[in-house]
Amino acid sequence: MQSIDAPGGGLCVDVFCRPDGSFGFDEFRRDPEDPHGWFSVGHHGDRVFASAEAARAAADRTIPWLADLSRASGA
Repeated sequence: MQSIDAPGGGLCVDVFCRPDGSFGFDEFRRDPEDPHGWFSVGHHGDRVFASAEAARAAADRTIPWLADLSRASGA
């Protein structure tokens, strides 16, 4: 649904919609030397929210670099 990259591209946060209509988010890390792609480092994927906006707001409160990015962009 939405993927927000950290400066430098090594971290991202995904906000997603589940098949049941609930929403969630998780933080991922990519190691350039590892060909397996992105790995969950936040382990927030089990948290459940009623809307994408609520999931994003919780992600902003939980993940420091995302909160900094949101403040800098005025989001």
